Amino acid sequence: MTDGSIERGADGVLRLAGVLDYRSGPALREAGRALIGDARDSLTLDCSAVEKSSSVGLSLLLAFMRDARAAGIALHISGLPEDMQKIAGVSGLLDILPLGSASLEGTAE
Repeated sequence: MTDGSIERGADGVLRLAGVLDYRSGPALREAGRALIGDARDSLTLDCSAVEKSSSVGLSLLLAFMRDARAAGIALHISGLPEDMQKIAGVSGLLDILPLGSASLEGTAE
């Protein structure tokens, strides 16, 4: 498993990857805040390369949502892995996360 990372791709999409836990969380929080601050009107955060996540991953998503809102940027989350979907469901966060329909493929309602 790889350490957590967040970076902007050539297409402008932010890519969150690796392991999201208490060790990687603080650095990802600061890096994500900076990348969101550099964005324009709309931004997609692709989580499909996240290998494993604790509740820290959802905390990061909520923080990134706040950063985007404060900057007046529409944030969309795609590719949310199953473990993050489960934590979000138990936490009651699926309704507030700005997820695309592709992020929820394979989830049972």
